[in-house]
Amino acid sequence: MKFVQQEFGVSTRRRSEMIDITSQVQAIVRESGVSNGEAVVFCPHTTAAITINENADPDVPHDILLTLDDLLPQSRGGYRHCEGNSDAHCKSSLVGASEQVLICEGRLTLGTWQAVFFCEFDGSRNRKVIVQVRGA
Repeated sequence: MKFVQQEFGVSTRRRSEMIDITSQVQAIVRESGVSNGEAVVFCPHTTAAITINENADPDVPHDILLTLDDLLPQSRGGYRHCEGNSDAHCKSSLVGASEQVLICEGRLTLGTWQAVFFCEFDGSRNRKVIVQVRGA
């Protein structure tokens, strides 16, 4: 069993955005030499997240962010966290800190329209993503 862990940086420019990181994750898988196994993509930040969704139509990430903003607006009354980013913490928990992707023949197993996204909810910031690859 082979095990590789690497990280890379992500710079965000807006308060909320979704950045396609599929190519960076695939590069780590390729460098690992793992043919079959899994990759875990992890975000070590409490106001950001990782998800898999459509990358073909830029309106999809826009609509996801719009929906999250409707569900959890930044200026919602009743928040107690004093930094003004309670909505970002909630969005991060809803979306999740990680995704697991199967690896087959050295490639991420994603659907035709799928991509791995880093989700920023409290930008702009310099962030990091950790990728752990396990397999044969």
